Amino acid sequence: MSRPAMRFPVDPEHLLLSGVTDYAIYMLDPSGVILSWNTGGERIKGYSDAEVLGEHFSKFYTAEDRAAGEPDRALATAAREGRYEAEGWRVRKDGSHFRANIVIDAIWHEGRHVGFAKITRDITERYTAQQQLRSAQQSLAQVQRINALGQLSLGLAHDFNNLLAVVTASLDLLPGADEARRQRLVDVARQATERGQRLTLQMLAFARGQRLAPALHDINALVFDAADVYRRAAGAITQCEFALSEVPPLMVDAGQLEAALLNLVGNARDALQSSGTIRISTRRARPDPREHVEAREGTDYVYVTVADDGPGMDEEVRLRAMEPFFTTKDVGHGSGLGLSQVFGFASQSGGFAFIDSQPGRGTRVTLALPIPDPAP
Repeated sequence: MSRPAMRFPVDPEHLLLSGVTDYAIYMLDPSGVILSWNTGGERIKGYSDAEVLGEHFSKFYTAEDRAAGEPDRALATAAREGRYEAEGWRVRKDGSHFRANIVIDAIWHEGRHVGFAKITRDITERYTAQQQLRSAQQSLAQVQRINALGQLSLGLAHDFNNLLAVVTASLDLLPGADEARRQRLVDVARQATERGQRLTLQMLAFARGQRLAPALHDINALVFDAADVYRRAAGAITQCEFALSEVPPLMVDAGQLEAALLNLVGNARDALQSSGTIRISTRRARPDPREHVEAREGTDYVYVTVADDGPGMDEEVRLRAMEPFFTTKDVGHGSGLGLSQVFGFASQSGGFAFIDSQPGRGTRVTLALPIPDPAP
């Protein structure tokens, strides 16, 4: 035996909408005039139904949005696409502003557009929390940059102090030295000044201030010709392999490319906790712009990658490794400019560089160098 249908003293839909207090839910006619109003609208916006029925819904918008035609644009989009959703500032009866998430749905009846259903939600607390979080993240990033500058200053001060001490000691010992010892002291001082020059060049590379001398080169030939240099840099207990694919010639500074690869091989060697393998590879690729915003649309690149099978990096270190001046080495064992030189060289050559790494899966640093357009 079926139960008789429950009868409400008022329209159930009206009862439902008036019971919703967290959302302003109301109807608009096709021109945007308010036809209905619920309790949530009064709670959020401060107006009673008598104050808004027959009014245009644009009264809830800021003066700037009204002047820019935002209310009409929202209705036109909903009528054309069936739905419009956005987030923005709205105005309460008392003139205060609140952050709103709004949805407008077009209502059709028997093939005729009869109006809109509009839902507004107050998300001010969430928006404020997000802004506070973003501000805290920016402050943390600023602190990290300051710390990185401090690490850079310590590293450079330590390195240059050591170099100057070598030069000064050599000069002090010269007057009383015999000819053979005098030559050795001069050689030691010269090596120290050359080391200082290399540090300066690394700083210029990071700052994109070095002067490049690009020419058309066969990248595979450049890598092959310097293979012995890379093997020596990899060290006696580390195997250095090559996987060179067929790639077109590039406009690059050959010497700076070799210096960048030497830096990467040295970093890979230092990352390996015991014997391991370092692999230098080349290949042609079309970067995904969603992953590499620096890539030029419709441009192919040659990827020159230095990979190792070492311990890898966690995500925090991987992201920070791409920041200027960051180093995980002890003070005096590197200024943190090695990767900066690599990234600076790639950028100044018209390309970019990126790091792929996971704990236990090694690290791959890739120089992405653009393939020049063919000559007419």
